[in-house]
Amino acid sequence: MQQAKFSLSPPLVEFLNSYKRFGFNDKSSMVQAALLRMAEQFELQELQQSADLYAEIYEQDAELQEVTKNAITGWPE
Repeated sequence: MQQAKFSLSPPLVEFLNSYKRFGFNDKSSMVQAALLRMAEQFELQELQQSADLYAEIYEQDAELQEVTKNAITGWPE
């Protein structure tokens, strides 16, 4: 596994030193979990922004609404 060097403020160092309190085996696993969670949150945020943009485009495009309506005609509710 690769290593990275970074600096932390004293409150963050104190928080990281309490890794056992949060059920982690070591500081590294705590940092990895935090970064993975942050990456997931960013991905969800990007997906939400994309969905919002598609919804905005759909709302403004009557032709697209008609095509969609015709495509779902006959499908069960």
